[in-house]
Amino acid sequence: MAREIKQIAIYGKGGIGKSTTSSNISAALSKLGYKVMQVGCDPKSDSTNTLREGKYIPTVLDTLRAKGKTIPEEIVFKGFNGVYCVEAGGPAPGVGCAGRGIITAVEQLKQLKVFENLGIDVVIYDVLGDVVCGGFAVPIREGIAKHVFTVTSSDFMAIYAANNLFAGIQKYSASGGALLGGMIANSINAPYSRSIVDDFASRTRTRVVEYIPRSVTVTQAELRGKTVIETQPDSAQGKIYLRLAQRLADHAESRTPAPMSVPNLHEWATGWATELLKVETGEVGQEAQGI
Repeated sequence: MAREIKQIAIYGKGGIGKSTTSSNISAALSKLGYKVMQVGCDPKSDSTNTLREGKYIPTVLDTLRAKGKTIPEEIVFKGFNGVYCVEAGGPAPGVGCAGRGIITAVEQLKQLKVFENLGIDVVIYDVLGDVVCGGFAVPIREGIAKHVFTVTSSDFMAIYAANNLFAGIQKYSASGGALLGGMIANSINAPYSRSIVDDFASRTRTRVVEYIPRSVTVTQAELRGKTVIETQPDSAQGKIYLRLAQRLADHAESRTPAPMSVPNLHEWATGWATELLKVETGEVGQEAQGI
């Protein structure tokens, strides 16, 4: 019987810290003893930079355009602690669908039997989550990734993107699509941030698997073109990423979420805005609000 490879898709809107989180998870998984591959599925092709000291690598699409075919050595590169790095790439500027890179990369990795030949234990797909495009839904729709996690914060647009993702998962769940493992709450420093994300998770029948604070440790690492796991693994932030990686490695059961309708989401957000204004003006204390 073929060995099962754990395939995880991590989604999130642009700028939410999705690639930072994905790369630190990949690095942490490698430190935990897993053979890991990270597949960057963003047209910017910078998902794996901090796993390779800030260096870009040739993308699958660029290699195919230049040579008409690929071999593993031209699209798979080693990064920190042996993490294998792949960048799907995007179309030429102004031409085609950016999601095509994901479809093509997945096809190439399958045809070349890369996962099997390299003995990969865990594949992390780092996917842009605020683009409505069929290509970006491939890891969900085709069931390529068995488990989906979304990186979010308490900002409305991040939650809006997460809710859209939940709708996509719900749509394809009946036809063998990937299911939701949970949310990774990023940049959670203020008490109200955690409360907002927790409430959203409760209303959409999901859960938060980890809370990651905003930290200068991350900035310091990325300015050096590295992950926190490489530069300061024993820091508070490093320990959080290691704990999150272990939770994802142990994760076995994902579910179909229950996204809110857009009107209900806006109504919910307005309600939170009102509550926070009361706290800000001193009308209601933080303790009374559970914030």
